[in-house]
Amino acid sequence: MTANWPFRSIQGRLLVASALVLPVVMLLAGLALKNAYHNSLEVSVNERLQLQVYLLLGSIELDDEAAMLPEALQEPRYAQIGSGLYGMVHDGRGNLLWRSASSRLLPNEQIQASFQPVTLFVAGASVFDHLDDVGLYRYRFSVVWEQNGEEKPLHFTVMESDLTVKNSLMAYSHQLMFWLSAVLGVALLAQLLIMRWGVQPLTGLARDLKEIEQGDATQLSGVYPSEVQPVTDNLNRLITSERQQRERYRNTLGDLAHSLKTPLAVMRGAAEEGLALNEYHAVVNEQVGRMDQIVQYQLSRAVKSQGQTLAKAVPVKPVIERMLGALQKVYRDKGVQAQAQIPDGLAFSGDERDLMEVLGNLLENAYKYGRQQVDVRGEVKNGSMSLTIADDGPGVSPEARQVILERGARLDTSIQGQGIGLSVAVDIISSYDGRLEVAESELGGALFCVTLPGGSL
Repeated sequence: MTANWPFRSIQGRLLVASALVLPVVMLLAGLALKNAYHNSLEVSVNERLQLQVYLLLGSIELDDEAAMLPEALQEPRYAQIGSGLYGMVHDGRGNLLWRSASSRLLPNEQIQASFQPVTLFVAGASVFDHLDDVGLYRYRFSVVWEQNGEEKPLHFTVMESDLTVKNSLMAYSHQLMFWLSAVLGVALLAQLLIMRWGVQPLTGLARDLKEIEQGDATQLSGVYPSEVQPVTDNLNRLITSERQQRERYRNTLGDLAHSLKTPLAVMRGAAEEGLALNEYHAVVNEQVGRMDQIVQYQLSRAVKSQGQTLAKAVPVKPVIERMLGALQKVYRDKGVQAQAQIPDGLAFSGDERDLMEVLGNLLENAYKYGRQQVDVRGEVKNGSMSLTIADDGPGVSPEARQVILERGARLDTSIQGQGIGLSVAVDIISSYDGRLEVAESELGGALFCVTLPGGSL
């Protein structure tokens, strides 16, 4: 599914989400505030009507048949017809004893309906309710009046128009809508600014990557937030690794072209010398084998990565024993005597194939250039695995030792007998941050000392 703007943009997604969520939040907040304000208005009406009942209680006088209240009450609205404030007094049987002048226009049914005993009659009980169908708030209060030793139940009813509450609630709603809309606009604007500020490091990262792509920079060198820094560090490592890999490919192609010149020149020279067919075949086969060895070595160098990941510990002794057994068969005509003193628990921390490649090249050199003796020893030294391979051959001159240990040494700079195979070993050992040292052995030949990560099982 193709995603269109703003859904392809993090900033756009957040802005759309905010535009959808914030109005809902504001609406819920507005309803809650409106309801709270409405409740506060009704509480205020309840308190006012309760006060009116107390005023009527303080002014009422009873005779045998009627309730008497002065014409001029403290609240003048009782005397104004249709003022919106109405008062009534009923006896315990529901008979109307008194009604305010303001209630003259109220239907008799409404006056009669206003008498509804609060309970079966509990003195001091009160009820406040809203008669929404007629637009009135009603407060009822029951008392027991003592007269001439006789108790007379009285029910006071005070009603007030709800227009004041409705008008106040409407005005409040308009103001609330205006301010919530303003807050929503400010919140969305603030959200937009915050998002732009928040995604600024990503914008900077994209700009820095563009500079690398255009060749204006080689690394991501900007200062990024802690959440983005691990990404930039990994990208820098990836860029460095890719650059090094590309450099290895370029060097390998150059080395391969340079290394193949000599075998090709030999074959061209053999063709021009007019050798016998069998002699020419021997020369060609020899040079083809050499070229194959060169190609394999250069390919191995090209794909070899720097640095190794954690791997299962590889027992060293079985690997050496297998290789010595194979080499004994290959060089059985020389009658080489090989000795291996390897602890059973000695282990290599890396790829077993790398260990076999290193040992294979070094042991083969020892068998090939040694005369009668090859000695292999291993130990754990300074937290690493140390191996020594000694032979009784011609050895390596002090002047040539540094040359053959240079990483990626060219074929034409390697002395005879310590060529491509040794260069492969040097590259592998270097990739593990190991060491390869060359010295003179007690047997009189070369001594190769290999240090690689490892220890005891």
